[in-house]
Amino acid sequence: MIRFHAPWLQTALIATVAATAMPAMASAQNTARPGAAGSPSPAPTSRNDFYLRAGVVLDRPEKTRFRDTDCTSTSPAALYGCGNGIDNAPLSSLGDFGTTAGFELGLGYAAAPVLRLEALIQYRPAFSFQGRANFTQTTGQQAVSADLSSLTGMLAAYLDLPELGLPRPGPFSPFIGAAGGLSRIDIDETQMAFPKTTTIVPGGQRGNFAWMLMAGFAASPRKKITLDLAWRYTDYGTVETGRARGRIVWRDGNRDPLEIDLAGTRADLRGHGLRLSLRYAL
Repeated sequence: MIRFHAPWLQTALIATVAATAMPAMASAQNTARPGAAGSPSPAPTSRNDFYLRAGVVLDRPEKTRFRDTDCTSTSPAALYGCGNGIDNAPLSSLGDFGTTAGFELGLGYAAAPVLRLEALIQYRPAFSFQGRANFTQTTGQQAVSADLSSLTGMLAAYLDLPELGLPRPGPFSPFIGAAGGLSRIDIDETQMAFPKTTTIVPGGQRGNFAWMLMAGFAASPRKKITLDLAWRYTDYGTVETGRARGRIVWRDGNRDPLEIDLAGTRADLRGHGLRLSLRYAL
């Protein structure tokens, strides 16, 4: 072991070693620290938070019944009245709206990898009710028809299931969703054709709470573009004819039309459908 008899020489050697080691230690720390000068920084990740969506919808509403809002009303008069008809069902008009097409627009936001939020508007310009009444006064023709349209605005939430660890079938990404909002349903005149007369019921308009459940698959054929195909179940609320003056028209024209003050009727509008849409990331 070397012993230093001169204290000043020992102090000088220690200072020299420290001055040499400090820069080397600082360099090693900078090399180990991510993003430090002289070391490669992680590549920034890009994410398209907002998107636009446009699509077409094809719905098949369930069978429904138009019934009186108040079957006991006499002034104005209830259209159907209380009791059962010739088919032992409540006095009403039973039918459906057929298969109807519509359009949908949405503005969405990817709030998290698994969660998308969306504001959407849906418009169905024309669909028709076709059914039959069951009045007991006649056993002949009782055909009922009316044209409708609907405008719906909703807020929706979607869960992209592969982000929860569920398997992804090939290029398709399954998702589920739910939505709620408001709808406005307009119904034109209802025509009720009987063997000798036609009863014309004035139309109406009603605002409703509406809700929807969805499940589908998404695929991205190109960057920023995603195609969605979804099944959905929608409850649009109530179709309603308001209080107004209707009329009875005789087919042979031998009598002038008879005006009658009618109370309102209503029916539920809900059913299943398909939606095909395109998403574009902004």
